[in-house]
Amino acid sequence: MTLPVRSRKPLHAGLICIAALLGGSVYANGQTASAPQSASNQAATAPDEMTNVLYGAAYYNEYMPYERLDKDVAMMKAAGLTVVRMGESTWSLWEPEDGKFEYAWMDRVVDAMGKAGIKVIMGTPTYSIPTWMYREHPEILARPLGGGDTGYGMRQNMDTDSPAFRFYAQRLIKNLVEHYRNNPNVIGWQIDNETSSYGAANKDVYIGFVNHLKQKFGTTDNLNKAWFLNYWGEDVNGWENMPTRDHATSTSYKLEWSRWEQMRVTNYLDWQAALVRQYRAPSQFVTQDFGGSMRRDVNEYEVAKALDIVANNPYHGTQDHMDGQSQAEQGDYSRSLKHANFLVTETNAQTTDWSSAYQYPPYDGQLRLDVYTHLSSGANMVEYWHWASIPAGQETYWKGVLSHDLEPNRAYAEVSRTAHELQRIGPHLVNLKIKNEVAILYSVDSANALDFMPFALAPAAQWSFGKPVATYTTLINQLHKAFYDANVGTDFIFPEDPDFSRYKLVVIPALYISDDALLQKISDYVKNGGHVLMTFKSGFANENSAVRWVMAPGPLREAAGFSYQEFSNLEKPLALKGDPFHAGTGNQVMYWAEFLKLEHAQPLAYYDHSFFGRWPAITRNEYGKGSLIYEGTFLSDELQHKIVLDAIHDAHLDLQAQPDLPDKVREKDGVNGLGRKLHYYLNYSSDTQTFHYAHARGEELLSGKQMAPDQQITLQPWDVAIVEERP
Repeated sequence: MTLPVRSRKPLHAGLICIAALLGGSVYANGQTASAPQSASNQAATAPDEMTNVLYGAAYYNEYMPYERLDKDVAMMKAAGLTVVRMGESTWSLWEPEDGKFEYAWMDRVVDAMGKAGIKVIMGTPTYSIPTWMYREHPEILARPLGGGDTGYGMRQNMDTDSPAFRFYAQRLIKNLVEHYRNNPNVIGWQIDNETSSYGAANKDVYIGFVNHLKQKFGTTDNLNKAWFLNYWGEDVNGWENMPTRDHATSTSYKLEWSRWEQMRVTNYLDWQAALVRQYRAPSQFVTQDFGGSMRRDVNEYEVAKALDIVANNPYHGTQDHMDGQSQAEQGDYSRSLKHANFLVTETNAQTTDWSSAYQYPPYDGQLRLDVYTHLSSGANMVEYWHWASIPAGQETYWKGVLSHDLEPNRAYAEVSRTAHELQRIGPHLVNLKIKNEVAILYSVDSANALDFMPFALAPAAQWSFGKPVATYTTLINQLHKAFYDANVGTDFIFPEDPDFSRYKLVVIPALYISDDALLQKISDYVKNGGHVLMTFKSGFANENSAVRWVMAPGPLREAAGFSYQEFSNLEKPLALKGDPFHAGTGNQVMYWAEFLKLEHAQPLAYYDHSFFGRWPAITRNEYGKGSLIYEGTFLSDELQHKIVLDAIHDAHLDLQAQPDLPDKVREKDGVNGLGRKLHYYLNYSSDTQTFHYAHARGEELLSGKQMAPDQQITLQPWDVAIVEERP
């Protein structure tokens, strides 16, 4: 039944009124933040326990310039592809008119895939609304901060809390999932696509935010005190006077709004997951493809609770810029969300970009190496975006496996080679379990708060702002890369994780935002024998983005073994006195310096400077049974690598990686679904690499060659070897 146009605004007002009376935060579907319709309590399938690796591409027959379904399917089958993702991008074809649903256009594609033995993951097509919906309900479009123009023409341009949008989305999802629930070719559902908050600041979003504040703070007096709103006389006297986010200068307001954006995304995806589970077959899994990890307005940790399996879309550099690190970081993060295997729903096929200015097709071997890179991080599926390049539109040059001529090519040949290898050895690679002893603590609150108050900007006139030259993300990437280069695997952990003790070493970049309980948990972890590597700006502000009014670093003071009252930006890089870590030209620190006053900690390095030189730049403190290394400044990549090696030594990590690996070769280890140890060796270079195998006897799966300890392995450029131990 179609929702009458005239009834929608009264319905919206009624929802707001009811939620306000209940004291909850209004969402577009009438739920409150205190009692969302959660999907996380539903029984989950086990798609992370598969029998073989899934390998394929997103496929859009509707984009093809001429009829070629049979040819595409024949080419996919010949290449050895086993899965396609479809349907998520074209609501306008599923429902070309309000309430008129059409399936025949997709049924023929699903049937053709089934006959070829290719499985289907179907997407709910809710991230790009059709034109008729925009015409009937222009209020669905996302209003940007500041109230700028809204208009149709771009995907992901809607307020997902809008009651009208939720009505249409619910009707569509119900019909679509019911239609395919008994189709054996459809193995899973991807809800929405790369979902975020879309920057929506519509009236209903603002009203929901105010109701969230009511629920969290109770009174405006409590809010004023927590946010220090008497500064500049911004006290809110009555909830009806709450200003919008548009021109907010309060860092506390900005931080809480970013949390509200995350809550909205979580609620929306919980809602979709619950709908799909209501109508799907029990054998069909539910996933969501994160548009790259660690997005500022998405709390992937919370979203993952509603999913049977996590999916991600990790794009990466190619040619001389492919070293596997970005894929490993995205994979480590995806795997850590549920401590389980994950899916890669999109990654580079040929070239990427929304222009023709970033056309860097991969070198020979890089497509294949990329697949094994993802599998070595715990992926159970790798799919390309997409099968065929599109002749027109924004993503004309975001090319697929096939180029615009739609004929077999170099990429197709390499995909085919990889697919046939996976058909043979995939059962030995799927369901890889990885146990790491190092974890990086990721705080989306700290990431957002440091974006609001950057610590490193390009030179500009005083009181003006240059472009950030280093951010929280810079630190995350630098630290992850340092461990990656040392062939030490890492997980990610989150402030909500109840226990850090399963890791020997926890790495904490710039924990700018944290409540006292989290800092106490870190201190207790060290006291009880854990080891921490922590950077500057940690313990700085509380959960409301207010700088603590005690001696820094607040509750971390005993564990860190120092205090400080001053800090300075560094106008230019400084050296460390005496090059204590033998970093050579990399003996540099920059951007920020905290004036650390030693209490119990030992200094590891001092600044080589007439003024700053009185304070240590890096310290180490033994506290209880553990230790904490603290970086009071931003380190060069070379110095960070040296400090990471020290932290590894401090934590007495049992290093499994081979000691003599060439610089461009990475080792990744795990236990496969057969219970056997697996060792990946990945050559990220255009040079042939030779080294000696240093683990127990086994078989190199790709070649079938038997491997003994100390036996030589030779990797061709952009090549891989995978040894399965068989004692």
